[in-house]
Amino acid sequence: MFRFLFIFLLALVSRATMAQAAPDAAPTVAEAAQPITELVLDRGDTAFMLVSAALVLLMTPALAFFYGGLSRSKSVLNTMMMSITAMGVVTLTWVVIGFSIAFGDESLGAYIGSFANIMLKGMDSSTLTATFEAGHGIPKYVFVMFQATFAIISAALISGALVDRMKFSAYLTFITLWSILVYSPVAHWVWDASGWLFSMGALDFAGGTVVHINAGVSALVAAALLGPRLPSTRHRAIPHNIPFVMLGAGLLWFGWFGFNAGSALGSNGSAGLAMITTQVATAAAMMMWLIWEKITHRAMSAVGAATGAVVGLVAITPAAGVVSPAYAILIGMLGATGSFWAVQKKRVFKLDDALDVFACHGVAGIIGAVSTGAFAFSTGQGKDTVEQVLIQLTAVGATVVYSAVASYVILKGIDLTMGLRISKSEEMQGIDIISHEEAGYTSEGFGFSSLAPVDEATGLTAPVYIPSKKQA
Repeated sequence: MFRFLFIFLLALVSRATMAQAAPDAAPTVAEAAQPITELVLDRGDTAFMLVSAALVLLMTPALAFFYGGLSRSKSVLNTMMMSITAMGVVTLTWVVIGFSIAFGDESLGAYIGSFANIMLKGMDSSTLTATFEAGHGIPKYVFVMFQATFAIISAALISGALVDRMKFSAYLTFITLWSILVYSPVAHWVWDASGWLFSMGALDFAGGTVVHINAGVSALVAAALLGPRLPSTRHRAIPHNIPFVMLGAGLLWFGWFGFNAGSALGSNGSAGLAMITTQVATAAAMMMWLIWEKITHRAMSAVGAATGAVVGLVAITPAAGVVSPAYAILIGMLGATGSFWAVQKKRVFKLDDALDVFACHGVAGIIGAVSTGAFAFSTGQGKDTVEQVLIQLTAVGATVVYSAVASYVILKGIDLTMGLRISKSEEMQGIDIISHEEAGYTSEGFGFSSLAPVDEATGLTAPVYIPSKKQA
């Protein structure tokens, strides 16, 4: 940790001596929600945003592979289902009310958008939202869809902390409420022009605060309330399919270009800057993680390479369009260092964050958010670097406190009404069978017959569980 602090302080000092040429004014996502009269549809920006939205949506199935490979074989389906079903649940909550709370017309103030756009009321295919070139716009439906993909993956990220022990129905209830009551208000604070953190000058180009810190803190709270997995479950919880992990990491890296470059809301110089900073920060973080593994006398592992890459993607997210490639390399290295040591020291806190969601997303998100203030080309509202760092710390602190408290209240309410956790016997049997009546692999000695009988009442084939010889 002392090494990490030394590197960070050295970077702050070096900022004064490293010359940078600022690009075109780097935008923030919130500005797109502001109406401009006589907008003209920009077909190039529209095409770019359509592709970017599709790339970000791909990241959630990619996360399913990444998390699924890291879990044990008896929970691979449940782990992947938690990501995949977020695509269904959060899409609906976003369209029904989430977008309106975050970016609604006629904002109700600094802490909440409005209810003017419930069910996307007030929009049609000709409604435009401003880009960052005066008079140019993209269809507002495209902006809604792009933002929906951020809300989806934010909820899915939390699931990595819940592996092997949370009731699936409780999880679906939680992300439904979390996306409305936690994600959308924080998105309004940071990205909407009327939000209090936006007005203060907080910088978050593509979601370091809104997505990663928000989800990481909520995951930590959920892990604490759920309690640790059974000792037998934890001891067997080694990554069961490392090729899944590598595939997921690769697809996340690919999709993240839509996540970061797309946050420029147009095919412009800021998008190009975000693309190159995303690439170099991720590369630096991956290599830094492997170096730390070597320094600490571990093997340079495939899981380490994949994890380091994801951490780099997280760390650069808030800074992608507002820092130079040189500083992006530094941010990637800092993010990897902080997250690596957070993973190593997590046992001290005795919280069973199964797949290290907070260590990788929360810690790297915080480092990225603070580094954005330290290394940005231009600070919010012309503030000096120290003042901007303090503003970034305020945004981080507010997000941590609100996310922790709100997530705790939601989870506690669910626990008191329907319960959060499966039973010990169910956990020993395996959450895939208990929650979904399916198994990821038949080589484990269980599965479903393809020659199942037909239910006479419904005419449907009924799956029949076939125990292994040992179980029989």
